[in-house]
Amino acid sequence: MQRRQDVAAALDTRVTGGALVRTLRQVVQHEDLNFLLTNRVPRRLLTRWMGRFSRIRSRPLARASIALWRLFTDLDLSDAAEREFDSLHACFTRALRPGARPFDPQADVLASPCDAIVGACGALDGAQLDQAFRVKGYPYRIDELFGPSQDSTPFHGGCYATLRLTSAMYHRFHAPHDVQVDHVSYLSGDTWNVNPIALERVERLFCRNERAVIRLRLAQGGQPLALVPVAAILVASIRLHCADVLLHLKYRGPNEIPCQAALAKGEPMGWFEHGSTIIVFAPPGFRLAEGVAPGLRLRAGMPLMRLPAAG
Repeated sequence: MQRRQDVAAALDTRVTGGALVRTLRQVVQHEDLNFLLTNRVPRRLLTRWMGRFSRIRSRPLARASIALWRLFTDLDLSDAAEREFDSLHACFTRALRPGARPFDPQADVLASPCDAIVGACGALDGAQLDQAFRVKGYPYRIDELFGPSQDSTPFHGGCYATLRLTSAMYHRFHAPHDVQVDHVSYLSGDTWNVNPIALERVERLFCRNERAVIRLRLAQGGQPLALVPVAAILVASIRLHCADVLLHLKYRGPNEIPCQAALAKGEPMGWFEHGSTIIVFAPPGFRLAEGVAPGLRLRAGMPLMRLPAAG
């Protein structure tokens, strides 16, 4: 009898806890409150503090932080290479078990560089002088996103996709194909949240936030590609292996970083230290892979675009 009562009490606790978690998530997901909590705060100060806090090496603190994190997200660590972490930073930047993210081996597939939810995507209008594309109704200029030092003309009339990484996702990103990394341009900026609520309310948000423009070329054919990782609130830094630098709010340059790195498809390129967004640009002839549309959840290695048909 006592055992039945204990089981019933445990079930009641689980149900009550589940209801509490659902209530907390519903409150935080309320648009006005979410925007207030994640944007109408000292964003840069909070982001810097998060960077310091996440690096505190303490397993008990890391466990408590991860437990709190799970109240607001569906954090899944089942495919992580390790289950115990010395810091919150180690959990954010976790590696996965070998084979957890197989990359599509087809030569005509440009793979998703990261786990993500697809946002705005499609063809770029080559007839527009400013080469505008739209995110949540706001027009963006590629030249403004890339910054004054980078030429956006190779992508006029091409294809693009915005890939949003939530805080619970795997935060590393990888080479989408066999590529040569040629250059990284770093643009300092703000740290607005990049979730859909903020994108609807902050005009040209991606052009305001801290970001990097990574210029690539396909190893075979030499077609240009660009990955633009855009940081956000609580994203304390962007680590790029090819440049061997940590890009963050206190980084003072150089802003133009030449690179000469050959990467195989699926090879790690770097990581965010929280969720954020990567925008992928490809030149004319590329097209979105079948089924890629706003709202689709992708894992790193799944088809994102198709290369032009061979001659």
